Amino acid sequence: GHVLHSIYWTNLAPDGGGKPEGELASAIDDTFGAFELFKNQLSQATVLVQGSGWGALAWEPLGQRLVIEQVYDHQGNTGNGSIPLFVIDAWEHAFYLQYKNVKADYVAAVWDIVNWPDVASRFSAARSVRIA
Repeated sequence: GHVLHSIYWTNLAPDGGGKPEGELASAIDDTFGAFELFKNQLSQATVLVQGSGWGALAWEPLGQRLVIEQVYDHQGNTGNGSIPLFVIDAWEHAFYLQYKNVKADYVAAVWDIVNWPDVASRFSAARSVRIA
């Protein structure tokens, strides 16, 4: 839980939002077809987490590709072998005070504060990981 929360807080910035640029943007387009398709898929994965968990954009080093995952409770992505790049906290404590039980509104609002330079930095570092 600590690792995912640590990523979550650096993935957000008050002046964030918009779209990624550079190699991350190209990889998202190559993998998901377009940014909006990626955004919709990650949003749905996050909203549909049953109970508590996370939606995550991760790098899968064996296949050298981006993936979207649902992380249940506070399991680490180490079991899946992926490296989290951008995570959205789908635990009730993350949204209930402002959004009550409307998780989808919270997820939509997160996109307005994504710190894309942080996500891009994580992407760059993750791509250097080699599986022997």
